[in-house]
Amino acid sequence: KSTEFHLAKRGAAKKWAKRLFFWLPLGFCLLTVGQVLVLRWLDPVTSSFMLSRQLSAWTSGDWNTRIDYRWRDLQAISKYLPLAVVAAEDQRFPEHHGFDFKAIEKAHRSNQRGRKVRGASTISQQTAKNLFLWSGRSYVRKALEAWYTLWIELLWPKWRILEVYVNIVEFGDGVYGAEAAAQRFFDIKAKNLGPSQSARLAAVLPNPKRYDAKNPGPYVQRRSRAIERQMRALGGPTYLAECCSRRVGDIGKRR
Repeated sequence: KSTEFHLAKRGAAKKWAKRLFFWLPLGFCLLTVGQVLVLRWLDPVTSSFMLSRQLSAWTSGDWNTRIDYRWRDLQAISKYLPLAVVAAEDQRFPEHHGFDFKAIEKAHRSNQRGRKVRGASTISQQTAKNLFLWSGRSYVRKALEAWYTLWIELLWPKWRILEVYVNIVEFGDGVYGAEAAAQRFFDIKAKNLGPSQSARLAAVLPNPKRYDAKNPGPYVQRRSRAIERQMRALGGPTYLAECCSRRVGDIGKRR
């Protein structure tokens, strides 16, 4: 009887293991894909990076830090800012499907030669990371980033990716999105950002806690001028109007 009991117990454990082996991956897929699908239409009220920033302040005893985040639809943001972040971060954004393999190969060759570590993350990947994940370089994080990027590209149009990105990316310490940055650094609304101001905001993206869009140092000034040149070289706002969608194109014609 004791042997039969242990065999029955072992059999039940195997059944539960099989169920978990099936239901856990399925639950993960439904949860993550559901997150992406909902945010195709629903504007995010926060992001994982914002929550992490706020939690970090509280755990360090800083109870006065407040996240500055003010969502604005793409129509309420200057046509120059999406162009500036594309020129600075991901010039093949309208063409790729979430992963720029040419940039990855180029970065790999550069890193192999012992030069400064070069990244190749697209705007789609950065949107996935900022919205759902955490900073870091672990393989787990990169795998999750790729997973979310895949579904973002499948379920969102290009204009939506840009809209979410320019709203949740950090432009200054605790300053997230176009509207908060425009008001904090230039005392204007996001829809009134000019090409130079947009380029300056894009220039601080490598390290918004270190670089200052309001009082730019030599690096930000040089990078801003380079971004403005790239904006013109790409063809101006019509670059996104022609390559992304009618939605971005309408914005390009607004000013």
